[in-house]
Amino acid sequence: MTSQDKSLAESIDRRVHRTWLSWLMSQQTFWVSVAAVVAFVVLSLASDVFATQQNLFNVTRNFAFVAIIAIGMTAVIITGGIDLSVGAVLVLSGMVIGMAMSEGMSIWMAVPLALGTALLVGAINGFMIAYIGVPPFVVTLGMLSIARSLAMVLSNNRMVYQFGPDQPKLLALGGGFVNLSLPLVDPIRVPSPVLFLIVLLVFATFAFRWTRWGRHLYAIGGNERASTMTGVPVKLVKVSVYMFCSLCAGIAGILEVGWLGTVTTSLGQGMELSVIAASVIGGTNLAGGIGTAFGAVVGAALIEVIRNSLILLGISTFWQGTFVGSFIIVAVLFDRLRARNANE
Repeated sequence: MTSQDKSLAESIDRRVHRTWLSWLMSQQTFWVSVAAVVAFVVLSLASDVFATQQNLFNVTRNFAFVAIIAIGMTAVIITGGIDLSVGAVLVLSGMVIGMAMSEGMSIWMAVPLALGTALLVGAINGFMIAYIGVPPFVVTLGMLSIARSLAMVLSNNRMVYQFGPDQPKLLALGGGFVNLSLPLVDPIRVPSPVLFLIVLLVFATFAFRWTRWGRHLYAIGGNERASTMTGVPVKLVKVSVYMFCSLCAGIAGILEVGWLGTVTTSLGQGMELSVIAASVIGGTNLAGGIGTAFGAVVGAALIEVIRNSLILLGISTFWQGTFVGSFIIVAVLFDRLRARNANE
């Protein structure tokens, strides 16, 4: 046996026989979860307001919007792509449902119309990337401008806050909550967006791990050429992930309009950074092939906890970008160190 073969055998042996604890501690999602729990405990001790039911209600509701889109973004990044248009898709779908309902359309027709618009944008992105060969950065950057411009044209750049006869249903959809009764404590209010997030998380986790589509995502991100040679429908899968990502942005847009009770063309502006950051902080590799839906949710939760803490501790919110950017850099460095150790 040559020295190269011996090194390979030793590496395989370490991977096969390592304990579950060592595997857990090597996962970025685990450390992000620990950081979120530590931040929660520290803030609960440092502020009398953080652990109150009202503040936690606001935190969970706010992070749900980012987390919903981050799940879709994770699917895109796993394949080695990127989608910069999610914030614009959010406002476009929100504007579609807002304008449709303001003209008297039923919510049961307006919701499919808004989601269909989001899916169409995702299909255009995916087609341009998969079949035409335009880089994802270029396509989605252009779509960011197009979708937001269409939202302005649709509303004539005005605020929409009257949603017709079904307005109470829309407001309940995004701004409602469910009381969760637990022993020994007062009922906990769970915001409606969190319920949608939980359903989407369960669906995405199952799809990523247990379906052929999910296996294809990781295969394409790991080696696109090898995937093509083994019969994976690479182009169709790429179109589907961009449609899935836009669909998640469309869902978040509808829920956010229902929560705010209004929609303006500035909705979702700059949201791309938070969504990508949540995905990367949660363990998704920007090079593709690695990522989980749960990691995206944990990353979004950590970002929202930090944002909320800045407000409660009296620190300027201008520092938020510094913290988020630092987390991205640390997450990427952690991934590089982990990959280097795995190859030694």
